[in-house]
Amino acid sequence: MLPFIRVQNYDPGCFNPKINTNLKIIMKKLLAILSCVLISASFSFAGEYPDISITEMKEVIKSGKVTVLDVMGSGSYKRGHVPGAIDFKANAKNIGVLLPKDKGALIVAYCGGPSCNAYKAAAKAAEELGYTNVKHMSAGISGWLQAGEKTDKS
Repeated sequence: MLPFIRVQNYDPGCFNPKINTNLKIIMKKLLAILSCVLISASFSFAGEYPDISITEMKEVIKSGKVTVLDVMGSGSYKRGHVPGAIDFKANAKNIGVLLPKDKGALIVAYCGGPSCNAYKAAAKAAEELGYTNVKHMSAGISGWLQAGEKTDKS
């Protein structure tokens, strides 16, 4: 038989069902708020732009409903770039003049490939100018070429 342990300074109020219910409600609300904060923080720290596939790029280029920003540098741009792309490095200072007036227009930035982050400079520049439909072709020029797509040279 187990000996009984006597609890001193027992407060029956801590087991009051009404207090426990209120505590549960407060804890649920705090947990919900914390979850929302963590989810929104993960989006703001991601710093990423939605991806656009090569297939989608071909379609929007064909339709003429995209402005493409090449962030590979002027030397690479001259050797070959996605058709119709703007050399961001050569035009960074006046990029606003080259982008469409419609701030909802599709803007796509790309660089070398999936591990390249240089595209962010062009995407951020467009975003800071108020463009709301900025995307990233993560496959980059390497993926474009591997897919057998043609490039423009200048």
